[in-house]
Amino acid sequence: MKIPMLRDTLWIGLIFCLFIILLALPMGASAANWLQMGKDLLGTAAKPSATGVVSGLSDSDIAAGLKDALRVGTESVVGQLGTVDGFNADKAIHIPLPDKLETIRKYLEPLGMSGMLDDLELKLNRAAEQATPPAKQLFWDSIESMTLDDVQKIYSGPDDAATRYFEGKMSPPLAEAMKPIVDGALADVGAVQSYDALMGQYKSIPFVPDVKADLSSYVIEKGMGGIFHYLAIEEAAIRNNPVKRTTDILQKVFGAR
Repeated sequence: MKIPMLRDTLWIGLIFCLFIILLALPMGASAANWLQMGKDLLGTAAKPSATGVVSGLSDSDIAAGLKDALRVGTESVVGQLGTVDGFNADKAIHIPLPDKLETIRKYLEPLGMSGMLDDLELKLNRAAEQATPPAKQLFWDSIESMTLDDVQKIYSGPDDAATRYFEGKMSPPLAEAMKPIVDGALADVGAVQSYDALMGQYKSIPFVPDVKADLSSYVIEKGMGGIFHYLAIEEAAIRNNPVKRTTDILQKVFGAR
């Protein structure tokens, strides 16, 4: 009962202030001016306060909502990408061969060995698909480390603000944590063996330039890029589509915008 009474009291106070201002206006002031002043007064009351409250939400509420949006988004993205052809068949995030390896195609193709490059490219995508589900917990742990520092800016920012903030701040430690997962996936899908066989054939060709590629770092970079690509899409959907707000905190925070 106290909350509705307090809300009613605040509105009565606003209306009273507006009435006093209207009385102070010159007699010739137009109705349009009165209306505009009323809008300005009410608009000011609805703006974020200096204490970080927006629409009755605290910084901690907003931080919890942003973190939950990233968790829910990650869950959805992992389900999408962590399956067969999650990367390989998706034109937006398909992992091509590293540029260094693509340059040797002109040497292998005349010898009928370009299929080895195609096989390696497929296995790089398979490694990313296999590494994505175990990486989910790493993403969730990193999300928990977000601070309140930029909460208001992220909350009122563009539709992918939380994802881009998270990506910029957490990419280096995430990449380091994902390395053993990706290394294992590359070995499991046969990418390491394919690479060794490919380079063995390439080096048997006389006078070719020396070429090396770090498959692990490459797959980590491209795999994380794919996850962040779709995480940004999920965040935008949560911000704009009530159906996507599947938890109480998401409904509370994003329903109040």
